[in-house]
Amino acid sequence: MGRREFPKVHFYDHDLTDMYDFTFNRIRESWKKGTEENGFQSRYFNVPTADRINQFEACLSTFFLVYSNRTFPAHALLDNFYGKQEPNGAIRGEYSEKNGLPVIHKANPEGVQPPLFAWAEYNIYHKVGMKKRIKEIMPALSAYFFWLEKTFRRDNGLYAVPYEALMMPNSPRKEAFYPIDFNTQQAINALYMSALADILNDKESSYKYKKAYFSLKTRINSLMWSEKDRIYYDLDKKGAQIKVKTAASFWPLLAEIPNEVKAEALIQHLSDPRTFGLDHPFPSLAASEEAFDPRGYGGRGSVYPFVTYMIIKGLEKYGKFEFARECAIKHLYYVLEALHTEEGYTGNLFEAYSPVQE
Repeated sequence: MGRREFPKVHFYDHDLTDMYDFTFNRIRESWKKGTEENGFQSRYFNVPTADRINQFEACLSTFFLVYSNRTFPAHALLDNFYGKQEPNGAIRGEYSEKNGLPVIHKANPEGVQPPLFAWAEYNIYHKVGMKKRIKEIMPALSAYFFWLEKTFRRDNGLYAVPYEALMMPNSPRKEAFYPIDFNTQQAINALYMSALADILNDKESSYKYKKAYFSLKTRINSLMWSEKDRIYYDLDKKGAQIKVKTAASFWPLLAEIPNEVKAEALIQHLSDPRTFGLDHPFPSLAASEEAFDPRGYGGRGSVYPFVTYMIIKGLEKYGKFEFARECAIKHLYYVLEALHTEEGYTGNLFEAYSPVQE
């Protein structure tokens, strides 16, 4: 393959390889140019109909754009946000494409979203390279990390953020004050900040972030793990576990938070048809929950591709490669079914999918 040649996938099922080619071709329609008014990058990826950029979507998008063999610039999506960082380290979750100003909602006054920049940058480095970039962006990532810590960490060492920051709309988690996913995402942030510091051979910074990671890991395991139910839960304002099983409970796998015993118990839920092991893995809400809707209905059971990706990468951390591959292929066939009609690829790619076969 030439240096700039677009990568090809070789797989026994040509429907899936055709879908791969089709979706990457669709990506070509989604590039925009920054303006003097918004101050964005000269070329960046975003939904064509969107009027704002979204931090969470930008970070996740880099995980497929890195496979374009530099045909598409993955880093530009993140640079849009670094360019808007405030003196106190804050980076808001959304910025207007019209004027580049933060788009703030009353329910989420700080505009915080899942802190995945460091994880995304680590992945870009290992797929694309550019050690120089890591050195350039570390000050911004560090300032952002400590803004999160100063703004959202409470006396118990856990982070409290608004429901709107969790990116799981309609999920029955309104009472969550210390959400399992955001706390784990900040642990992931610390884990990969340490890894980025290691790339630069910055031992002092690496130790600092490892310490922050282990502090969160300890608190998540001691406060959010239910030995009885074998799963992690959100906590309410008083620190009591909220006994609602959601897909957010599996972020700790990606962060390598559970030990082998806890991980085995947690992973069993993913193959249990009573909870998360449905025909289409993995629903956002366990099938055993009263609020579960077989049609999906957002956070009431829909299968979100980003959640599936997160869980699959978490399974890989614990050596569950065969199970991860099986679930990934199942998910791809559901995506294919929605995209492929009798007339060809005339369907759609969706943000979320039904958890059960209709």
